[in-house]
Amino acid sequence: MVRAKKRFGQHFLNADAIAERIAGSLTHHGGYQHVLEIGPGTGALTRHLLPRADIDLTCIELDDEAAQHLHIAFPEIKDRLITGDVLRLDLTRLGGGPLAIIGNFPYNISTQIVFQVLAHRDRVMEVIGMFQKEVADRLRAAPGSRTYGITSVLTQAYYDVEQLMIVEPGSFTPPPKVRSAVVRLQRNDTVRLNCDETRFFALVKQAFNQRRKTLHNALKGFPGLGDRMPDRFQKQRAEQLSVADFIELVNACATATDIRATGS
Repeated sequence: MVRAKKRFGQHFLNADAIAERIAGSLTHHGGYQHVLEIGPGTGALTRHLLPRADIDLTCIELDDEAAQHLHIAFPEIKDRLITGDVLRLDLTRLGGGPLAIIGNFPYNISTQIVFQVLAHRDRVMEVIGMFQKEVADRLRAAPGSRTYGITSVLTQAYYDVEQLMIVEPGSFTPPPKVRSAVVRLQRNDTVRLNCDETRFFALVKQAFNQRRKTLHNALKGFPGLGDRMPDRFQKQRAEQLSVADFIELVNACATATDIRATGS
């Protein structure tokens, strides 16, 4: 029996019907065949993924005890299992081409996993992930919501977000103190945003880091923006802006070339 370890944020899924439904939620959106399972733990999802002939499965598990259990319980996993930290994983180990990610994500790194997905948005076509419900709510929150924030904007810029199911604490060992939700992210049609994407990420983060302030104050000092902010945004707060609004703000910024040309 694998012991759940608090330092790894482990809560092992013990409801097989839910595990089967999660594994069955992969749609091959974007034409992927390779699937990365993050944090297989005791193998609740793995048992439903390994037999599938339509996917090429790789699993990554940080916990040595869980990894040993997986090799014993699923001998066919063999070289499909990487023992290591997903946040340090070089995705080139999985070859090239489109990719899906699935997992009962360790709750203590689930947001970091989302940012890793965003960093590899050109490859990751679909994500099926178990999150704490409050994190899932942030991913799919709409402008104007109290839960709308950095992860909402950045994720929705590149992915369509859908909640698939709510999972109660009793479906895990040990039971978490919060409800959980399974979310599906599917890569949208936006190959590149219609703005400087590096500046987009930076502006969104600065705006929400001072979310109680109006944008006029929250974005003071943002490179190239200055008095170029459109009037309609001056008294608004970050949580009121859509992805398209943030793109408009980025495009209002002066470029480095503009700044040099004006002698500013």
